[in-house]
Amino acid sequence: MAKLTSKYVCQDCGYESVRWMGRCPGCQAYSSMVEEMPLKVTHDTGIGSMQDPLPLSEVSTGEVSRLPTGLSEFDRVLGGGIVPGSLVLIGGDPGIGKSTLLLQTAYLAGSGCGRVLYVSGEESARQTRMRAERLGACSDNIHILAENDLDNIEAQVRKFAPGLLIIDSIQAVYNPGLSSAPGSVSQVRDCTGRLMRLGKGQGYPIFIVGHVTKDGSLAGPRVLEHMVDTVLYFEGEKYNSYRLLRAIKNRFGSTNELGVFEMTDGGLREVSDAAGLFLPERKSGVPGSSVVAVMEGTRAMLIEVQALVCPTGFGTPRRLATGMDHNRLSMLLAVLEKRIGFHLSQADVYVNIAGGIKVDEPAADLGVALAVASSHRDIPLCQ
Repeated sequence: MAKLTSKYVCQDCGYESVRWMGRCPGCQAYSSMVEEMPLKVTHDTGIGSMQDPLPLSEVSTGEVSRLPTGLSEFDRVLGGGIVPGSLVLIGGDPGIGKSTLLLQTAYLAGSGCGRVLYVSGEESARQTRMRAERLGACSDNIHILAENDLDNIEAQVRKFAPGLLIIDSIQAVYNPGLSSAPGSVSQVRDCTGRLMRLGKGQGYPIFIVGHVTKDGSLAGPRVLEHMVDTVLYFEGEKYNSYRLLRAIKNRFGSTNELGVFEMTDGGLREVSDAAGLFLPERKSGVPGSSVVAVMEGTRAMLIEVQALVCPTGFGTPRRLATGMDHNRLSMLLAVLEKRIGFHLSQADVYVNIAGGIKVDEPAADLGVALAVASSHRDIPLCQ
């Protein structure tokens, strides 16, 4: 019998090597290679039984009955509700409200889904109960399981047969048959794969909470995004009460939808009319401010672009952008200097998208350019 040899896996991109390296050749990250033992080969029958191939025209599609979450904004992003047997991954910064969103969903969707099993791998059952009381989401229909061992979780799921399964979070769950630490690439990949086979085989919809790295991408690495059916990002600023839920991948709906919520003392509140949501505090007649209409999914939103141009105190001017791509700002400044004649090479330029929104639509370029020009000439765009 051949002896299993260890390998080194990058925890950022999943690159594998037979020897340790200080810098990953795949993503150029330093000190990200961790020693792991190879996965044990198991004979898994997969998510279905052995069957003969069928012509595509003879495959029955049927009607998929979606289960409402109780939050219309959440249903909008999911594509109409929860699909039985689907695997949904929700990522976001720590403290953004992922657990709050799922706990409210478990409470509101419980009547339609049946019993809900909430697996808490990072908090005790008492802590989860305290949060539920604060949100007003205590219900006998929600069952809490504070467990990290995947074998125990799988046994309880098969015994309990829930209508909805929530895992919070996948980085805290581990397979005791693997030698690697919880949260490593091997653990995350294996645990997600087993949950996927469990959900597809039994028809349980599963929500998984995933951590994000310092650059905002899902930790794991992106192997998680390839395995699940839907990937959702929960975004928002720490000092702003509004939260945005985006669909990055969705096998059962559109990826061009956006859900808007407001974080309150009693939990998340839906914001159905978000057209002028981020403009109430805007003051008119101020240089360096412009209003831009952008499309977020299928809805139009008005956002404020704030720009500040001032003489630089150093040889190299500063270019800072919040809410938009830094390289795109540099390109717009180059166009203003080359075509309009603005001498911005000796000025610091700061651009901020108010409300904590991240804009990547090209239609916002005109608003950014006008805000910079307004601040540079110290002339308001409108009175």
